[in-house]
Amino acid sequence: MRVLVTGGLGYLGHATMLELQAAGHDVVVMTRGRADAKPPAGAELAEGDIRDRKRVAEIVKAEQFEGVCHLAAVAQGRESFADPLTYWDVNTAGTLNLLMALDAVKHDRPPARFVFASSHVVYGANYDGALSEDLAPRPNSPYGASKAAAEDLVRAYAATGAIGAVTLRCFNLAGAVDGHGDIDTARIIPNVFRAITGQLEHVTLNGTGSAVRDFVHVRDAASAVLSALNATRVGESRTYNIASGHGVSVAEIIEAAQMASGRAVPVRRNPPQPEAQHLVADVTLAARDLGWTPRHSALDEIIADAWNAWT
Repeated sequence: MRVLVTGGLGYLGHATMLELQAAGHDVVVMTRGRADAKPPAGAELAEGDIRDRKRVAEIVKAEQFEGVCHLAAVAQGRESFADPLTYWDVNTAGTLNLLMALDAVKHDRPPARFVFASSHVVYGANYDGALSEDLAPRPNSPYGASKAAAEDLVRAYAATGAIGAVTLRCFNLAGAVDGHGDIDTARIIPNVFRAITGQLEHVTLNGTGSAVRDFVHVRDAASAVLSALNATRVGESRTYNIASGHGVSVAEIIEAAQMASGRAVPVRRNPPQPEAQHLVADVTLAARDLGWTPRHSALDEIIADAWNAWT
């Protein structure tokens, strides 16, 4: 299968390209250019910004793509409050541009298999407990709202019969593949490593650091993209949580990082903050419908892989 991957030079994108190639697919990466990243050997590059509707249409028209994995996004909740227009432009309008490009060629080729990487942030922060796909989205940031709107676009377009779609609500990506780890300093694990190596004075904990979140190895998330690509059905759009299905606390992450690195993590404690204490995904549907299970998302493996890539 010839597959277009948007955002293929990113954290999830790199791991996904490796999965697709291992499965025998031909991969074309649409990228606006990153000097710090290169695609795996054998992947082709098509330069273009997801916000450039004309260029996106040119790329889609030039190739007979049987599959599309739409991973391009901006993804920092706090930043989205300061710059909401960029989040709507990239995450929502960018998705619209890609769907319009597919729509322009729908009479010339069979419906494409479409996989959209969404995020657990569409659920918002008001739920507490296991998060299942039947819960109503309640985003509480421009980032979450832009992803929820993009999900609606994919769902509506699939209903026309022009594509078959699967949306994956990925939880907290972590770990590393092929030496490519998470470098996003808005997330906890990179900041724990920065504190270990002296790039930060300390990691800040709210209260005891007991709030529980769900982390999934990026290798597992990439395998979910491949499983979803194989499971699309024309005219349908289905949504699945992609997560480990169990939670870990920040305190447990710090302990695991100390074990993996052999070094202490300097910590500063703030007073407890009003926040959900237990947000973990229900991954029953992904296991049932996609045949997908997280095989690498135990905390020790996540931290060990991430630390090896970091150092």
